Amino acid sequence: MLSSVRNTAIALFGAAALVAVVPAQVVIPNPPSPQIGSSNPVSAEPLVSRPSTTPCVVTLFSNLEFIDFNDKPITYTPPADCKGPWAKVVLTADFTVTAGRQYDRTAKFFLGGANIYFGTTAEPRSALSPSWHIERDVTDLSALFKDTQVGVASIANYYGVSGGVDYNGAIYSSATLEFYPASFRDPAPATPTAVYSFPTNETGRVSSSTDTVSGTFTLPRNTVRAYLDLVTQSQSSDEFWYTCVPNDVANELENCGNTGFRQTLVTIDGTPAGIAPVYPWIYTGGIDPYLWEPIPGVQTLNFKPYRVDLTPFAAQLNDGSSHTVAVSVYNADSGFDITGSLLLFADPFRPIVTGATTKNTLTATAAPTIAENLKTDTSGNITGTVNVTASSKYTIGGYVNTSFGRVDTTVEQTGTFANLQTYNITATQYQQLLTQTTTAHQVTTTRNGIFTDTKIRDVSYPLTLNYNQLGNADGTTAITTTVNQQNIDTLKQPFFGLPITLAASHETIQAADTLNYNAAGNFVSHTPTATTGQYRSFQLFEGCYDRTLTSVNSVLTAITDGKHCDDLK
Repeated sequence: MLSSVRNTAIALFGAAALVAVVPAQVVIPNPPSPQIGSSNPVSAEPLVSRPSTTPCVVTLFSNLEFIDFNDKPITYTPPADCKGPWAKVVLTADFTVTAGRQYDRTAKFFLGGANIYFGTTAEPRSALSPSWHIERDVTDLSALFKDTQVGVASIANYYGVSGGVDYNGAIYSSATLEFYPASFRDPAPATPTAVYSFPTNETGRVSSSTDTVSGTFTLPRNTVRAYLDLVTQSQSSDEFWYTCVPNDVANELENCGNTGFRQTLVTIDGTPAGIAPVYPWIYTGGIDPYLWEPIPGVQTLNFKPYRVDLTPFAAQLNDGSSHTVAVSVYNADSGFDITGSLLLFADPFRPIVTGATTKNTLTATAAPTIAENLKTDTSGNITGTVNVTASSKYTIGGYVNTSFGRVDTTVEQTGTFANLQTYNITATQYQQLLTQTTTAHQVTTTRNGIFTDTKIRDVSYPLTLNYNQLGNADGTTAITTTVNQQNIDTLKQPFFGLPITLAASHETIQAADTLNYNAAGNFVSHTPTATTGQYRSFQLFEGCYDRTLTSVNSVLTAITDGKHCDDLK
């Protein structure tokens, strides 16, 4: 059954005799650019673009060792040579896991209470010590970097013998912040004037629809814009939430319950304030670990926060009273880890800004529609489908009286969700075919006097997964898995009635593999994995980026660069 595949597959990398390894206790830098012939994790996504100025580099930590569940303290001091304003601030981090046996682990870095990195780690094998590099544009957190801060680096990693199994993959990491001074050619962008985070220096967990992760704040009284950057990571029984089914058929389908629908709801003082879709991340130990070598799933090693626009509530948030911002996940089981950063923009001239929220049609998350079409014959064979769909639509509006006049903001969002699962279960076969699509369409309109600005954002998370476990007449078993995972994100702005694309990206991961087991149920081999990762993006005034990576049998075999971005414009 698919819900238990990860626990079976993760043991594959320890099936062979482990090679004795003495931990090097140093991070082995992996070149940021993909290397043909390498098995190190690599992505087709471009590195963070850099300004032309020379950066000041601050080391957050170097060669930290993670072999326990203890957070490692971080101390940050602002760079003396470039105090800002900065054209860009970039976080870079490098990781190494020693060869051996280890699960994928969650990695989180916090500074000044705010999350600056969230992702997972790659899994090693007996003869593979993976190293990889990540980058994140953290310019919007510049307010934190102006002062000395403390924080933590957290990678909870079990290291030692448990149940007769030696988990001996040690994890090491180094991280820096690069500060690029502003210049005439590279001016400093407008960044949030204040950052508030919850929970502080950690993540909170929800394990039901009613659980929340929240922060209570008394915020600056001149706030004119507000955003919440969210990371909602599936864990434990919810790791494969997209494969789950309704509770009434979970036992017969040998699967997790609560349906395959999850959705994040943001509230302010208990009032619904925004919806964020949940991305179906697959970690490097997920389903079949060979699928993700060396090309991991979309964002697996470096999650990207989803931004919820709370600007219509700016006047409520800055009224001088304390307010609670909370996050929940509909149908959460056990469970989701959540971190949120509240980003505020202040009026530069008024110490107090008034206004009001004028419209809010958002209610609590609506229950999905469920259609079950399953048949069980006299032999106990099960065939048929389970279809789960959901939709949302809301409008939220508000205004603030700024030093530049009254500014009205309206956020209109529609969302759709569809999860279709087809089953074929017999005495010798367990097949689950999953097709899922999550979309969000948001139109944000800002009016200041006669001036109107409209932004249109569309996101889509298509996922198809075919898991087919087939028993042979000789008692052997083959498990074939194919995955197509995508992330599509487009930002447009109308110009004289025509939508102009400001930015767009489309990432696709396609992977296939077969695991082979002998009659005793022991893993014996796998077919050569074939994986393709493609990342295409378009930025107005910057142009097109197009890269495709291809790997066979856990080795990168091809890098193809092109200019095929016309459909993104």
